[in-house]
Amino acid sequence: MGFSNKTVIVTGASNGIGRGVAKGYAQSGASVVLADTDEQEGLRYAEELKGNGHEAMFVKTDVRNEAEIRHLMDVTLKAYKTIDILINNAGKALFKPVYELTLAEWDDMMNTNLRSVFLCSREAAKAMRENETGGAIINLASTRALMSEPDSESYAATKGGIVSLTHALAASLSNEKITVNSISPGWIETDHYDALREKDHQQHFSNRVGKPEDIARACLYLTAAENDFVTGVNLIVDGGMTRKMMYEE
Repeated sequence: MGFSNKTVIVTGASNGIGRGVAKGYAQSGASVVLADTDEQEGLRYAEELKGNGHEAMFVKTDVRNEAEIRHLMDVTLKAYKTIDILINNAGKALFKPVYELTLAEWDDMMNTNLRSVFLCSREAAKAMRENETGGAIINLASTRALMSEPDSESYAATKGGIVSLTHALAASLSNEKITVNSISPGWIETDHYDALREKDHQQHFSNRVGKPEDIARACLYLTAAENDFVTGVNLIVDGGMTRKMMYEE
């Protein structure tokens, strides 16, 4: 799977899963555009990637803002001439009792997690359809699109919406050689992996909690040119956690 001539945009790339995905593409030879509101860490990480011999740049972007999304695409095209891959990773979580969740909070979750996926995909696709080889879009959903715990209504709704939006976009963009898939991560530990307990790992068939690089490898697979037969799918990457029956002893 070669990415040496590809330009990849990763939203929410300054930290967490997005950071790991950006690193995966950079190490695979792609030119990586990091988009995030965390300017300090984004700039620092872009310099770190470049210091390791990779091609990277940071563009401060609030994905709730349509004008900033268009700016992101314009800057990318000016720097690298093409947009080949888009990773819609930016998002936030909110867990709040249903009786206390405000309309403003609900709307902010929709705009941050779901509407942004539509806007970024639409704007990136305008560039991808000009490519001879088309392009690829990955939307980061969640296993919470399929299962829930209390007080997660706004988050679950956005992630379920991403899964549905993914196959709708796959249908709409199919004639332009643009594949669209989603990934639903399970438990991906981004900060304190060494502090996890044995019983945390044992909740998975894989016998371990996930890491950002697990999601990066899934993105690389789904966006590889030779995998253009795979589109419209939601790939669950959770170490089998959502399939493991758990009983209290």
